[in-house]
Amino acid sequence: MRRIHYAWAIAAVTFIALMGAAGFRSTPGVLIVPLETEFGWNRALIAGAVSINLILFGLTGPFAAALMERFGMRKVVVAALALVATGSLLTVSMTAPWQLYLLWGVVVGLGTGTIASVLAATVASRWFVKRRGLVLGALTAAGATGQLIFLPFLGWLAQNVGWRWSAITVGIAAFAVVPLVALVLRNRPADMGLLPYGGTEAEPVGPAVSGGPIRNAIRGLRLGVRSRDFWLLAASFFICGASTNGLIGTHLIPASMDHGLAEVTAASLLAVIGVFDVVGTLASGYLTDRFDSRRLLFCYYALRGLSLLFLPYAFGSRYFGLVLFIVFYGLDWVATVPPTVQLARRVFGPRDMPVVYGWIFASHQLGAASAAFAAGAVRTFFGDYQLAFMSSGLLCLVAAGLVLRVSRSRVEPKGLPAPIEQPAFS
Repeated sequence: MRRIHYAWAIAAVTFIALMGAAGFRSTPGVLIVPLETEFGWNRALIAGAVSINLILFGLTGPFAAALMERFGMRKVVVAALALVATGSLLTVSMTAPWQLYLLWGVVVGLGTGTIASVLAATVASRWFVKRRGLVLGALTAAGATGQLIFLPFLGWLAQNVGWRWSAITVGIAAFAVVPLVALVLRNRPADMGLLPYGGTEAEPVGPAVSGGPIRNAIRGLRLGVRSRDFWLLAASFFICGASTNGLIGTHLIPASMDHGLAEVTAASLLAVIGVFDVVGTLASGYLTDRFDSRRLLFCYYALRGLSLLFLPYAFGSRYFGLVLFIVFYGLDWVATVPPTVQLARRVFGPRDMPVVYGWIFASHQLGAASAAFAAGAVRTFFGDYQLAFMSSGLLCLVAAGLVLRVSRSRVEPKGLPAPIEQPAFS
């Protein structure tokens, strides 16, 4: 009987880690109203902590990619899970806003940022040649699966037992994943004497730059900013983050509660979006292997924009309108990731893609942070989220136009320092 390639074990463990990270990252949406009720903190103040979390979640990406190159994925992911668990468990004793900003903003932000889209891109790029787009779609869908599993349960805990039990659950779950990652995750196929799945020869190993992970991350940024395609991808991904993690991921639950839905019901809405997201992201990975990624992104952003423009009316029509929104918005929640990674790999090459994509992903999270804070401020000052939803929808239509301008082929930037090989550890 033909043996299953070890790449699939790597993909499975990565899926579990990413699924957990998504559940951990989505917890603030469940906590906003309980924290507002218990401590009297306004929504803009709480959203500020979420914004810091999202900024660090994004800015960690390129440095996480460089650290994985230097020390290996296993050590970096284990350290990140420990950060998430520590930050979550310490949250239960907080009494002041600065503690929320430190624990959920900084500590959990750094931890979840390391176990994020950059990890999925790195695993798919290193371990798969055949089915790379499909695997990337599956790993990206782990985020939706995490929301589907965690959000209703965390919402139930927050409503019936108390928000502290939601934080404790996240901490325990993060620690529980550590042994699995430590036992299974490996850096590259060559470390085990294997070829990538579907490969006929070893993939070229991207050497680290002399000076270590920080210099490697900065080199990736220098490479990116010299390319027009980098700015197009970064700008469209900024809007992607603003319209997903920042707006809907953070504020859909409290916005639904503003319209009379119970917290568990509101959390379940976001979880159901996750169901359609799994379908849409898997389909996106399949389509990315077969069609022009730019045209796929155009369709995704246009559909998302129209969905967000419809959302204020969906709340007015109660369940029927919300069901329509959930279906159409959910299908492309993170369906944008596989074609964006594919474009980054095509433009910057397999060696430089993880770090450069890390910076593109950083723009995604800067957009998310901006929208998380801005939407909270809109709610505080205007009393509802309508302006936030409409503005985000229009920006998505702008992103649909931007992605069509990305180049068809790789453009080599000039004037970059030559990389100097250093060892990578698993």
